[in-house]
Amino acid sequence: MEPQENFQNAWAALRLIRMAIEETCPAGVLPSEEAVLMLYGPEPIHEGEALAKAIIETVEKLAGG
Repeated sequence: MEPQENFQNAWAALRLIRMAIEETCPAGVLPSEEAVLMLYGPEPIHEGEALAKAIIETVEKLAGG
């Protein structure tokens, strides 16, 4: 697999995870894609960081923490 294909696959996977979070998690736990660019950066790892934080925040809210 070529590096460019890996990069595209990573972004495709992150978009699917973002979609699942946006559909199931409370509003406001996940910053917009534009906000992620400004807060974290432009790489897939930055989107992953924002997604992970949204999941953690949701779990904490559900656990009453």
